[in-house]
Amino acid sequence: MFVILGIVAVMGAVLVGYLMHGGNMAVLIQVNEIIIIGGAGFGSFLAANGMKNVKASLKVATGLMKPDPYTKQAYLDLFKMMYQLFNVARKEGLLGLERHVENPEKSDIIGRYPTFLGNHHAVNFFCDTMKVILTGAVGPHDLAEMMELDLEVAHTESKVPVEAFQTVGDAMPGFGIVAAVLGVIITMGKIGGNASEIGESVAAALVGTFLGILLAYGVFGPLSRALELRLKTEEQFLNCIRFALFSFARGESPITCVEFARRNVEPSVRPGFAEMEKTVKEKAAA
Repeated sequence: MFVILGIVAVMGAVLVGYLMHGGNMAVLIQVNEIIIIGGAGFGSFLAANGMKNVKASLKVATGLMKPDPYTKQAYLDLFKMMYQLFNVARKEGLLGLERHVENPEKSDIIGRYPTFLGNHHAVNFFCDTMKVILTGAVGPHDLAEMMELDLEVAHTESKVPVEAFQTVGDAMPGFGIVAAVLGVIITMGKIGGNASEIGESVAAALVGTFLGILLAYGVFGPLSRALELRLKTEEQFLNCIRFALFSFARGESPITCVEFARRNVEPSVRPGFAEMEKTVKEKAAA
């Protein structure tokens, strides 16, 4: 939501300042320049990323209109869920976890937390790693390497939209220059004609440069940065799961496992230890 507000603020400030200088809005509406820049930008976007990644990038970008799901409450829910599952393993043994990780949608513990259940990557990461632990065939350090590899592959895939929008943003000033040069070429053919007509042609050409720079630094730059920050919060959430599972594989107590996870959360959304301990134990007793 703030991405949209920020971009609107950029556009509003530029246009209001332009009008305060006595600018004419009609001059900025150059359909031919918009077609050149927009078409070239989309074409390079498609050529560099392919239709699959273009669709994925647009889907991720629209997700920025929703609030960040990785809030303090989301972390508390994650800690409660893991604490309860780790307690099941302590009381019933590792086999007691099998019914929960094999069918997480039907689990009477995981099913209580729809925010976590709706995060398919987090669910798959948690349950798949738990299944490996249940086999007893992988040691803690090998498990840590396995989880690190999983998250690294996921991170590489998740960065594609960020890099895609950043690449288009970097190309926008160049496409603006292309549009301006084409406009100048047309203007040169009018040399010797009416001075006002030549002036209008030059102004139209300069609109291309203006649009390219504005889109680069006012739209695509902030958009790619916002995607990068959203990606960072998702990685942090998955790393919480990673460190909790590593601690669990080493045989630590449930509260120690979730404390390892809590320490991975950035301070702005990290619950205190006392709050976390009280919350997970109250929920476990319910």
